[in-house]
Amino acid sequence: MSRSYLKEEHEIFRSSLRKFLEKEAVPFIEQWEKEKQIPRSFWKKAGEQGYLCPQVDEAYGGLGADFGYAVVISEEFDRVSVGMVGFGLHNDIVIPYIEAFGTEKQKQLWLPGAISGDLVSAIAMTEPGAGSDLAAIQTIAIKDGDDYIINGEKTFISNGHSADIAVVVCKTDPKANPPHKGISLFVVEDGTPGFSKGKKLQKIGQHANDTSELIFEDVRVPGDNLLGQEGKGFYYLMEKLQQERLLVSIQSMASAETMLSQTINYVKQRKAFGQSISQFQNTQFKLAEMQTEIEIGRTFVDRLIDDHIEGKDIVTEVSMAKWWTTDLSKKVAAECLQLHGGYGYMEEYEIARRYRDVAVSSIYAGTNEIMKMIIAKKMEL
Repeated sequence: MSRSYLKEEHEIFRSSLRKFLEKEAVPFIEQWEKEKQIPRSFWKKAGEQGYLCPQVDEAYGGLGADFGYAVVISEEFDRVSVGMVGFGLHNDIVIPYIEAFGTEKQKQLWLPGAISGDLVSAIAMTEPGAGSDLAAIQTIAIKDGDDYIINGEKTFISNGHSADIAVVVCKTDPKANPPHKGISLFVVEDGTPGFSKGKKLQKIGQHANDTSELIFEDVRVPGDNLLGQEGKGFYYLMEKLQQERLLVSIQSMASAETMLSQTINYVKQRKAFGQSISQFQNTQFKLAEMQTEIEIGRTFVDRLIDDHIEGKDIVTEVSMAKWWTTDLSKKVAAECLQLHGGYGYMEEYEIARRYRDVAVSSIYAGTNEIMKMIIAKKMEL
C-alpha cells in the first residue's frame, strides 16, 4: 500500500540499511542474544553509515532527516530482531530530549557522540517501586551549591549496561503538591562517582537488548547537567511520550508483518496428511484473519505517522494504537507459533524468539492498561 510520508529517497535509504543489516547484524544476532548485549563496534558502524540519530541538525553532525527515516530505521532493525529496540530508544526517544530541551553547550557536548556511536544513551524512569506512576518516583536530586546530589535506584533500563549517558528522572522537590510538579531531568554520564550499573537483568525475551539497574549513591552532577528547567521534567516526559508510543506501534506492526510472512512461507513448505499445511481451511482462515488485522493496524498507524509529522496532538490516538498494535503482535506471535507446530517451540526457529520478544511490548512505554485509562479520560469518563 502507498505510504505518503515515504518518498523515493526513503526507499533508497531502506535498501542501503537492509544491506548493511544483512551483513553486519543478521549473522551475529544469535551471538548477541547469548552475550545479552550488542557490541559497541556495531554501534560505531551504524553511526558511520548515518543510521544513528539522523534527525539531528547538521550543525552537530546529523543529517537533519525527517521522521520518515526514523520509521524506516525502526522497521528494518525490528525485522532483524525485536532485541535491537535499543537503537530506536537511542535515536528517537532519548536523544530528542537533549535536542528539544538541552542548552547549546549540552548539545555540543552529547549530540555528536550520539550520532557517531561513541555515546550510547538510556532514559531512566522506572524504579523498583514506581513504573507507570511516574509521580511516585523516589530518586531525589538535592541542590548543593551549583551542583545536585542524586540518590536513588532505577530498574528495567534498556541500554542501561551500555549507556554512556542517561537521562535520569528525579524529584528536585519531594514536597511538591501535586508530586509531578517536583520532577526534573538530569543527564548523568558514565564514570561519575557514585553512579553504578547493576548486572544485566535476565529477561525472558529481547536478550540482545541489554537491560540493567542503575544505582545512584551521592552522585554529584553539575547544575549544567539539568535538562531544561527544574520542576518541568514531568511535562517534558508527557510531551515526548507521544513519539515513544508511536514508535512502539511502528515496531509492533513490523513484527507482526515479519512473523506473518515467515509463517506463510513455512506453511507452504510443511506437509501433513499428503498436502501442504497452507491448503487446510483452518490455516487459510487463520492467515486471512491475521492479514486483515495487520492491514487495519498498518492503515491506522500510517495515518498517525502522517499526523505526527504534521505536529498534531494525537495522544489519544497514539494510546489506542499502542495498546491495539502490541496486543496484535502478541496475538500474531501466538497464532504463528501454533501454525509452526512443534517446530515453533524450537529455538532454531525465529518464531520462538519473536514469541518471547514481543511479550513485553504491552508493558513498556506505559502499560496497555494505562493506555486505556488515557483514552477513557479523554472520553470524559
